[in-house]
Amino acid sequence: MIRSRPSLRIRGIAAAVVGVAVLVAPALVLATEAGEGGGLIEINRSLIIQLVNFLLLLLVLSRFLYRPLLGTLQGRSAAIKQQLAEAQAAREEAQRQLAEFEGRLRAAQADAQAVRERAVREAAELRERLTAEARQEATRLVEAAKAEIAHATRQARAELHAEIGILATEVAEHLIRKSLRGEDHQRLVREAMARIGAA
Repeated sequence: MIRSRPSLRIRGIAAAVVGVAVLVAPALVLATEAGEGGGLIEINRSLIIQLVNFLLLLLVLSRFLYRPLLGTLQGRSAAIKQQLAEAQAAREEAQRQLAEFEGRLRAAQADAQAVRERAVREAAELRERLTAEARQEATRLVEAAKAEIAHATRQARAELHAEIGILATEVAEHLIRKSLRGEDHQRLVREAMARIGAA
């Protein structure tokens, strides 16, 4: 906070009066002792002229040195205060940006965690689904193979029975031809025809 010029002027005058009082008081003490006969300094005209010269010097210094110096110091003080205010504003802005960045970072980490968890969950679901499908396909293939084997077995048995029947018939026919006479043959044919007719 910059003080106004009137208050600075009053302070300057008060400082000058106090300075003069501090300088004059010992002289007055010494002068009173001199009046009593033992002082070092006598109050005379030259002392008063020196005092007036000193006050004029103070006034000139105050006017031409103290005020410009005070203005320069006030300007520097104002510049420093402004720089401090700017630094504080920059610090607050940096803290705001840091907080915003940290918020974004936390949000990005949460999103990444959610994506990672979803990917793990989807991978587990896909693995389970593919495993179940593979099991179903394996079961279907095993069942199809069993059915095909059973069908092939039945067909082979049927073909084998047919072959055995044909072979047995051929063997029997061959044996019968060798061992049967004409009338046995006739009788067997009649019996076979009778069985076919009954069926």
